[in-house]
Amino acid sequence: MPLPPPYFVTLAHSDWKDAEACARGLPDEALAEVRLDLFPDVPAADLVRSLRRKCLVTCRRREDGGAWEGDEASRIARLVEAAASRPAWLDLEWELPIPPPLAEARSHLRLLRSVHVGEGVFDLDARLAHLPEGDAYKWVGRAGRLADNAKVKAGLAWARDRGVLLSAFLMGARGIPSRCMQFAWGGAFTYAAADDAPAAAPGQVPLSRMLAWRCHRLHAAHALCGVLGSPVLHSRGPAYHNPRFQAAFKDLLYLPLECAGADEALEALEALPLLGASLTAPLKETLPPLLGLPAPLNTLHRRGPGLPWEAANTDAGALDAALEGLARGPVLLLGDGGVAATTLAVLQRRGWPVLQASRRRPVAEGEVEAFAPVGIVQATALGMAPGDPAPFPRLLEAAGPGAKWAVEWIYKEDTAFAAWAREAGLRLVEGAALFEGQARAQSELFIRGCGGG
Repeated sequence: MPLPPPYFVTLAHSDWKDAEACARGLPDEALAEVRLDLFPDVPAADLVRSLRRKCLVTCRRREDGGAWEGDEASRIARLVEAAASRPAWLDLEWELPIPPPLAEARSHLRLLRSVHVGEGVFDLDARLAHLPEGDAYKWVGRAGRLADNAKVKAGLAWARDRGVLLSAFLMGARGIPSRCMQFAWGGAFTYAAADDAPAAAPGQVPLSRMLAWRCHRLHAAHALCGVLGSPVLHSRGPAYHNPRFQAAFKDLLYLPLECAGADEALEALEALPLLGASLTAPLKETLPPLLGLPAPLNTLHRRGPGLPWEAANTDAGALDAALEGLARGPVLLLGDGGVAATTLAVLQRRGWPVLQASRRRPVAEGEVEAFAPVGIVQATALGMAPGDPAPFPRLLEAAGPGAKWAVEWIYKEDTAFAAWAREAGLRLVEGAALFEGQARAQSELFIRGCGGG
């Protein structure tokens, strides 16, 4: 019987015509998952026939994260109706007996047995000891901590070694590593979001991104790198580093690794295990001391699991290069986190006077006017979220008349601070330029200093 495709792509479009168009345009590596619970007004047989039977049919219950509103008998009847149109695959919950009409269709119908467990439940190994009848299996948990991803590795390896077609992953932003490292850890398939529709489950990654990262080509020798911190889903790091790893033939995958605190990060470094990490807020200052390293840092790398970490701060080099050619003189520094600490160190090495302002270090407008800064560095977190205002507007107004240049560390979008600097006629160093500078150096360190390939 044919194997499942590397990717099942969940059709979560608001209109079936859009979903149908998406399904017909999928590459050979992917097959559409038709969620009957998301299209309750379209006959199940019509959904299957419109895709020429090239689909996985699912009807997800609410307790499993679905949208089915009817009773259980009606749900099973809808699945049976779909099965009569001969879809390639049909999803039936792990614990249910196979209804007679589905049993009769087993000659042409491949059966995927699935289970969604609650938060804090990790019973994959126990379930693998008692597999129900089926052709492939899907176990879905929830990631409470980043290190939880490692809890599916043993089960996936067990299944691979015994020829069991299994996908086991965790939902949520913290569960992204289990989705993307699925094939490296022994999984047979994974799930992706359609590129033109919302994700159908928390942590689902768009298909185009998973294809670009070559997730389905990963093997057991691949190791993990990523950007550690919160928030990180917006990070440009994966789009920057993964193509460079591929060009260098490095067996590494770089992912966004959502992680709120240093203790959680420290646990994940060894559990996953990581060979390289880009540190962002709030970890640049808090994680290095736990590793016996000076802070702030933004780069960790090592040759292999369990080996000592080497560290660097490529933010410093990027900023130092960006300051070349700018007017020398006093600088107003906004913020007091890890990026601000790096900025302060760079400015002090250059011998440029610095006035630092933050919520914990309030500064009056008169002090700024008397200081007469020629440059302003924005090193707060403002700008990460849409609609964030510019930081300390009164201080910016006080600094404006004599200022000649500005630096914006945030690269997520065109920030209110960047707009203020342009309107004021200042020469602006944008966050995207700083990201490019630090990421270039960082990628070289990962390629030279991490194992894999």
